[in-house]
Amino acid sequence: MSKRIAFTVSGEVQGVFFRDFTQKKANSYGITGFVSNTSDGKVAGEAQGDDNALQKLKADLNKGPGQAHVVKVEVKDVAVKDGEKSFETA
Repeated sequence: MSKRIAFTVSGEVQGVFFRDFTQKKANSYGITGFVSNTSDGKVAGEAQGDDNALQKLKADLNKGPGQAHVVKVEVKDVAVKDGEKSFETA
């Protein structure tokens, strides 16, 4: 059963390939959704997939790519979206 989460990652997460890292991880787990930079220096997005895949992605978000320094990851459940076929970066 699919579920969807919204996430916001705080710390040194822009300019360190965090969006690309997130997209690659999401695609490897079969997750759909999106990730983007925010105007206040964070990375935010939504991810949809089975619970096991989302747990793996959440663990990855807490680590980030090598140059990132993750301070906090906020996650909340949101409504599932039908028809989404990929995980995009914006």
